[in-house]
Amino acid sequence: MVPAYSRALIVGAGSGLSASLARLLAADGLRIGLAARNVGKLAGLAAETDAAIHACDASRPEQVKALFAQMEAVLGGAPDVVVYNASGRLRGPVADLDPAAVAEALMVSAYGGFLVVQAATRRMLPHRHGAILLTGASASVKGFAGSAPFAMGKFALRGLGQSLARELQPQGIHVAHIVIDGAIRNPARGGEPADAPDSHLDPDAIARAYRDLLRQDRSAWTTELELRPWTERF
Repeated sequence: MVPAYSRALIVGAGSGLSASLARLLAADGLRIGLAARNVGKLAGLAAETDAAIHACDASRPEQVKALFAQMEAVLGGAPDVVVYNASGRLRGPVADLDPAAVAEALMVSAYGGFLVVQAATRRMLPHRHGAILLTGASASVKGFAGSAPFAMGKFALRGLGQSLARELQPQGIHVAHIVIDGAIRNPARGGEPADAPDSHLDPDAIARAYRDLLRQDRSAWTTELELRPWTERF
């Protein structure tokens, strides 16, 4: 049986993958909710997709609680698709990192994911229906030098996804962690090198992969998906 979804909430929304996913799901008829710390950047996308927007720091329990309460009211019901795209990036030699900044990065990448998932799960479990998609990165499976906080956060989010899949999928909730192994194409940042076409992931192509997950029959659910350009070394 292929589950049918009605409302999607994307947390950590921006102009790249989140925008592509919002457009695709809106075209499929889903009502869309978008959350980010800065919602001013989402005004154009919200108008294009008729999405509800809400300012939210996902690492703050009270803000996540308010986010879901508002989305439930505005979207005409609780989101049955929740995508966690937020992450905290912090780079530098480990000896020089500010512990407070590291803690903040981990709060966004990992703790925020937990808070959003918990709120989503509480609404999905009574219906035994829903999908939770967690956006990972190369750092989810391999830590790079000078990027310890990002690796710690993404490893934790991946562990959360594995635990959730084992707990929630038998109760009708599809959980998938997606490893985005490579840079995402962004023309605003200069695009791809001229001598390396297709070396970055196309956000529209990633979004289609997310939608494919939502269309899977529950007899063959994917719990982890790796996406990378054909030129990526791994």
